Amino acid sequence: MAARPEIAAVIWDFGGVFTSSPFEAFNRFEAERGLPKDLIRRINAANPDTNAWALFERNEVDPAGFDALFLEESAALGHPVPGRDVLPLLSGELRPRMVAALKACKSHFKVGCITNNVVSMHSPGQDEGQRAAGAMGQVMPLFDAIIESSKAGVRKPDPRIYLMMCELLAVEPGRCVYLDDLGVNCKPAAALGMRAIKVVDVDQTLADLAEATGLSFAEEGVA
Repeated sequence: MAARPEIAAVIWDFGGVFTSSPFEAFNRFEAERGLPKDLIRRINAANPDTNAWALFERNEVDPAGFDALFLEESAALGHPVPGRDVLPLLSGELRPRMVAALKACKSHFKVGCITNNVVSMHSPGQDEGQRAAGAMGQVMPLFDAIIESSKAGVRKPDPRIYLMMCELLAVEPGRCVYLDDLGVNCKPAAALGMRAIKVVDVDQTLADLAEATGLSFAEEGVA
């Protein structure tokens, strides 16, 4: 297959795309603590522009502030959870096939990363296991441009962050493919004219990416 000439860039989320989803760790934590399933996701979805996660990902509160605010928000739902207990759940396992797909795309297109992250030792790739595996070290140097919410002061799904990436890569939104594991983050990209792919699992993602880019991501080439 030949790369589609109308595509100029492929833009990626990080957590839940190159690493396993933190939602899996959230659910394990909830089960272990006897909490309702998806409680953490409910807390994160409430007041999404001003809640503890939003403030932390824009670096408007420090870890201590996040700890206290998240405890308040969870207590309001009847299940108090300190924010400090949730932060270690953010890291995931690296997905080698996705890294290989990124490398394949890089040989044909510009590649960028937009990540909602926090300034914390528990950010993806910062825990001991991930440092040993070199997850961030393997992936981040491959990108032509990176936007981190904690540094940019703006986070997905704010449309501005997608336009910031287009400006960095000097491409039009309509010539971009965007990948994210959250539908709420895919919607603004699609509204701007990008081909948005919601990452559900690796096989589905690589099939959708192949269709969007014209590249082939055969199992043997991305194992």
